[in-house]
Amino acid sequence: MKSPWRRPLALLLLLAIGLLLAGCHHAAPLPFRLTNLTGHMPQLEFTLTNDEGKTVSATDYRGKVVLLYFGYTHCPDVCPLTMAHLHVVMQRLGKLADGARILFVSVDPARDTPAVLHAYVNAFDAHATGLTGQPRAIEALVKRYRSAFTREPASKDGGYEVSHSSAIYVFDRDGNPRVLYTPSSKQDDLVHDLHLLLDSGDPS
Repeated sequence: MKSPWRRPLALLLLLAIGLLLAGCHHAAPLPFRLTNLTGHMPQLEFTLTNDEGKTVSATDYRGKVVLLYFGYTHCPDVCPLTMAHLHVVMQRLGKLADGARILFVSVDPARDTPAVLHAYVNAFDAHATGLTGQPRAIEALVKRYRSAFTREPASKDGGYEVSHSSAIYVFDRDGNPRVLYTPSSKQDDLVHDLHLLLDSGDPS
């Protein structure tokens, strides 16, 4: 007489083997280390002028992992430090960096012409592109990602500074927001998350 437990045990064994095989073929992706923006912000969308004087939109950067940063070329400290920092990040990525694009959006369009932006961003990294445009278009993009900037009162010589947020928004190849990098974040964490987005380890 066959044991009444034999069949259920056989089914459980087959189920266990199936789960083990599934685990081998579909390993759980590594999590992001930075603040995860997935599903919390809208897709990358804009129409601006690049540092070569051409009208571009977010769709022109589909297929690239985009690092979006709001700054301006007359910035005395935060912007040059951030761009130098991103240059180091690109170097650490090696050849993978070719799949990324740093978009430096000027919050000072009155002074940051395409030519000025081109000289500025290329002084830091070849993977960077400067973007400018009509004030309303820039303001709309800033608000879209809950960022902010304020032009400070001009000095006697006419010069002025612009206070602005210093976060970096990272979008995947399809233009979806994925992580947020802030000055308090670790460079290693940004490099780690960019690796996930740039190679087959993208946890999408």
